[in-house]
Amino acid sequence: MKVRKAVIPAAGFGTRFLPISKAVPKEMLPLVDKPVIQYVVEEAVDSGITDILIVISRSKRAIEEHFHPIMELETELEAKGRTEDVETLRRLQSMARIHFIWQPKMGGLGDAILYAKDHVGDEPFAVLLGDTVVTTKDASRPVTRQLADVVEQHGGSAVALQEVSAEKVSRYGILGGDEIAPGLIRARQFVEKPKPEAAPSRLAVSARYVLSARIFDHLEKTPKGKGGELQLTDAMASLMHEEALHGLRYDGQRHDIGNKLDFIKANLYFGLQREDIGGALREYVNSLAAGVV
Repeated sequence: MKVRKAVIPAAGFGTRFLPISKAVPKEMLPLVDKPVIQYVVEEAVDSGITDILIVISRSKRAIEEHFHPIMELETELEAKGRTEDVETLRRLQSMARIHFIWQPKMGGLGDAILYAKDHVGDEPFAVLLGDTVVTTKDASRPVTRQLADVVEQHGGSAVALQEVSAEKVSRYGILGGDEIAPGLIRARQFVEKPKPEAAPSRLAVSARYVLSARIFDHLEKTPKGKGGELQLTDAMASLMHEEALHGLRYDGQRHDIGNKLDFIKANLYFGLQREDIGGALREYVNSLAAGVV
């Protein structure tokens, strides 16, 4: 089956960004002039996704409003002759069918995914974490599209992988298995945040998944873990015994805005790519490094 639907979990409190995240969802923090969540939605759309469900909570209404039209604003911009801005807003609102559902209580990533069960039905679907932007060297082949290709060709589920240092494996879900094609791993083990000495590899899940709809059955029978949270990794480890789970090492970069330092790094990265400000920003960064400013 073709991968047409995506789920974007975006309900977390974002406490590492307090005090700003008390009023502004971390997914709405800007990378230059677009909120993080918009980059994530655009990746889904560029991957062939036409139907997106965003899981939000009570404090995340700004995400919903960002994708809804504001006719008064468009009228004012048109009156001022700012047609390019109007077209930008209209593209934002027409990229895909975007739906929202509330997660009333934080219960882990697995719990957030369970709220998508009725929306997804029996189709394979993508999961894109709403606080992480993933770029590839070939912009025409987003990571989500690559994962969808794996699932459409091999069946089962697939996750994006990046190799991390040994001291960082305890921060991620780690996959171990057999390489069946260049960069493509058939999973044999899948462990959430293992100690370095117990990790099956240094291949960490990198914020993007394409999952079989059978994951919902396993989420419903998976016991909650630490802090009462339902871990998606635990359900995937269970599902792996029934159908194939693949990991794909992609050629690209993960930009995690879940903490302040990485958020600033991501803004520098995306700012330097821009034709309108990249040159001036590079000069400024170089002057900072030289101690001139």
